[in-house]
Amino acid sequence: MTSNDGDAAPDAELLTATTELGDALRELIETSVTTTVAAGEVAAAAELVRAATARIDATRRSASQLPRLDDPSEGRRVFNPVTGIANPMAPPLVVRQDGDGVVAEATLGLAYEGPPSFVHGGMSALFMDQMLGSAAGAAGLWGMTAHLELDYRGPLPLQTPLVLRARVESHEGRKAFITGTIALVSDPEKILVEARGLFVMPRPEKQAAYFGAITDATGRHAPPRRPGDATALRLA
Repeated sequence: MTSNDGDAAPDAELLTATTELGDALRELIETSVTTTVAAGEVAAAAELVRAATARIDATRRSASQLPRLDDPSEGRRVFNPVTGIANPMAPPLVVRQDGDGVVAEATLGLAYEGPPSFVHGGMSALFMDQMLGSAAGAAGLWGMTAHLELDYRGPLPLQTPLVLRARVESHEGRKAFITGTIALVSDPEKILVEARGLFVMPRPEKQAAYFGAITDATGRHAPPRRPGDATALRLA
């Protein structure tokens, strides 16, 4: 289990199985966008995937119900699309505290491709939003993204180790101003993507409106005690 999972999960067997499924699907996604086998093999694989989907499709949770493995108050979000170990969309990033900020490394495959051989710019925005939120969490500041802007100074190459960083620049009241960067691990001083964000803690009435219908996996009313999606951090 990585630090992204927070404290001990309530169901270790389910966590293991769900993580294995996420890993398998992550491998499948990458293979599906790189394979050069014949059409018949691709069609056969599609049938196998549909059969596997049917096997786990007997019951589903609603959007207002937290997964059984999640506990936002502990930073455990196993299906987060950036850090979730069970989400095949996620690399996943393992975010750890580093000095007065946070850092993560990632090597992105062709499933994240935008311009040929480079990372899609929207993915940079997704990862930076997560990193800025994690920096806020590491500083004890909780909130939701109110504004995010990025400068793309150069394309991010695929299949190349990247380093992502973020730190809180300042905060006042319910507002936190946070910056982040993406660079190559081999050349960390050359910034390829720079992000600036404003995160705001919603007022109580807004928080109730946004999250008042959220329940835990048993159906018990369980609105998050702090908004935002920053996941637990690995201490440096």
